[in-house]
Amino acid sequence: MTGLYEDEHEDFRKTARAFFEREVVPHHDQWEADGIVPRELWLKAGEAGLLCFDVPEAYGGAGIDDFRFNVVLSEEQTRAGASGPGFSVHSDIIVPYLTSLGSEEQKQRWLPGCVSGETITAIAMTEPGAGSDLQGVRTSAVDAGDHYVVNGSKTFISNGINADLVIVVARTDPDAGHQGISLLVVERGMEGFERGRNLDKIGLHAQDTAELSFTDVRVPKANLLGEEGQGFVYLMQNLPQERLIIGAQAVAATEAVVEMCLDYAKTREAFGRPIGKFQHNRFLVAEMATEARVARAFLDDCVRKHLDGQLDAVDAAMVKWWTTELQNKIVNQGVQLHGGYGYMTEFPIAKAYLDSRISTIYGGTTEIQKEIIGRSLGV
Repeated sequence: MTGLYEDEHEDFRKTARAFFEREVVPHHDQWEADGIVPRELWLKAGEAGLLCFDVPEAYGGAGIDDFRFNVVLSEEQTRAGASGPGFSVHSDIIVPYLTSLGSEEQKQRWLPGCVSGETITAIAMTEPGAGSDLQGVRTSAVDAGDHYVVNGSKTFISNGINADLVIVVARTDPDAGHQGISLLVVERGMEGFERGRNLDKIGLHAQDTAELSFTDVRVPKANLLGEEGQGFVYLMQNLPQERLIIGAQAVAATEAVVEMCLDYAKTREAFGRPIGKFQHNRFLVAEMATEARVARAFLDDCVRKHLDGQLDAVDAAMVKWWTTELQNKIVNQGVQLHGGYGYMTEFPIAKAYLDSRISTIYGGTTEIQKEIIGRSLGV
């Protein structure tokens, strides 16, 4: 409707939708109970060409550098209610660090498995005592000649249980402030690298989110990503895309909730007529539909800017906080509209309510986004 997508994107949308309907939706309830998605699904996604399609052909990817495909895949996963698979974290947030910063040897070693689904990735930023303030990380990486010795702990790590590669944000110079932060790739099986609990969250139950610990882990210098001391800069450079994809998920979730509410308003009866015939409810869904349309237009504008290389930190902060706050507002109204049924987990609106709450927190809280925007305005 907005002219953002072309025929090839809509064809890909059909492929993605069919994949989620066939391979994910029938099994998702079980994965929610298990608290994790099986690795076999990642292999199926890789075989279907749904992972890391912007990776160059030389490393096994399709070499399609068009972020609209990433957005389409994320939208279809969101609309399917498939909150478990951490595909977006892998393809849109983590693997871009490998493609943009990795050496030729690193790319050849890691990227083919990322594309095929054999290698699952995570990024370890947050610590028990450092969340939004990345300069406060305490995980240390001490230079020991041909390797670093890493010690510390991380928490709230998406894909943390399944991950084979973890990009660890660590402090290589304790006295250099943000210039003392580096990115190191820790691999499954390295001695001293351990996974703690698969964390018990209020939503996103099928998505593995873990505590990670590092005790005298010897990480080869060959696993340093980019230059030592530049980690904070790299993180800041990649955050706009991360926040954009979170905004895309929020808009898709909002649109899905509007559809749920409209269907319920037309079919649920009270006092002898559909509840949508009551003026309050009719006005409510009218407001929901309007706000969802505004969010879509805003998102599409930001996607266009990103395609042109013009999406800056401020635009990304705006789209991230506004769409996720709207998502939470709309889903809360949707639960109220559904009445008692909205509180039952067997209804999609209840799952949407539980899954939505994290959106204003991860990727940088709403308050952090407003701080970025406020500073850009000179206040």
